[in-house]
Amino acid sequence: MNAPIQLKSLMPADAIAPHEPERIREIPYNYTSFSDREIVIRLLGAPAWGWLNKLRDERRTGRSARMLYEVLGDIWVVQRNPYLQDDLLDNPKRRVLLVQALQHRLGEIEKRRKPADDPERDALVGQLLDVARQAVQAFDAHFVETATLRRQAQKVLARLTAKDNIKFDGLSRVSHVTDATDWRVEYPFVVLTPDSEAEMAHLVKGCIELGLTIIPRGGGTGYTGGAIPLTWKSVVINTEKLEAMTEVEMRTLPGLDHEVGTVWTEAGVVTNRVAQAAERAGFVFAVDPTSADASCIGGNIAMNAGGKKAVLWGTSLDNLASWRMVTPQAEWLEVTRIKHNMGKIHDVDVA
Repeated sequence: MNAPIQLKSLMPADAIAPHEPERIREIPYNYTSFSDREIVIRLLGAPAWGWLNKLRDERRTGRSARMLYEVLGDIWVVQRNPYLQDDLLDNPKRRVLLVQALQHRLGEIEKRRKPADDPERDALVGQLLDVARQAVQAFDAHFVETATLRRQAQKVLARLTAKDNIKFDGLSRVSHVTDATDWRVEYPFVVLTPDSEAEMAHLVKGCIELGLTIIPRGGGTGYTGGAIPLTWKSVVINTEKLEAMTEVEMRTLPGLDHEVGTVWTEAGVVTNRVAQAAERAGFVFAVDPTSADASCIGGNIAMNAGGKKAVLWGTSLDNLASWRMVTPQAEWLEVTRIKHNMGKIHDVDVA
């Protein structure tokens, strides 16, 4: 019932492209969107996929290939599952047993080598074993590096925010691995959930000291991939707790001679809350993305969100009077728009 069926056998002959590469999937435990080729390249390097393809046509029993793919499958399933990573970090003896099992399989492949029968084929097997051993060694060393970096991060960041705001657990990391694109590349090393805006610059500075790539994130509704970690040494700073805001206030902006309606918010305020505040005061908030009930003002500004109303009144940047941000140097920067035209930036010569 669950036996794999080749897709080609279900398609009419004229629907199959003559030179279309076959997506081979032999690595066990792989329930991700990554193909065998992508996994082999990530774990063993690009040349290894070429070696495997050469050996594939020369298989005899296929036992060595299966053992190699089991090694890659074991490594891959742990790399793509933060819960398994946490378990192995908490249980070093269990991790030792896993690494020994991986090394044992590679040892069994070594025993099956027969250099005299086909020296060229055996040389390829030897190269694959070398890079596979390096992959197992790197897999084991990564846990040591992660444990050390976690201790350093806890020590540095605990001085800057509450301990509960520093999240290494699997659930937090899984929740911040992607945005609305559902594009998953790497899990973040840690997730930070600061309680106040005042903590932001200090946290940025601490993360820079730790050598972490910093990714700010609000509601995670973006379709541009801006909140997706591309390296495991990354930190996602979630701004959803920063939700203070005012009602509409009439102010005279710099360079203008009349009052206009303004709302002050922090980065984590949900977009629809601002729209409702504007409506209560008899105004319309121009920014209305389809994700208004989940997206945050900080993300709207970062992505320059718009919506159908933006055709008339402009996007997020067009409607900003001023904003404060933390620079990559961990310093506060305040930007104020002078002589706001109460419309689109491109409608004026100088903004």
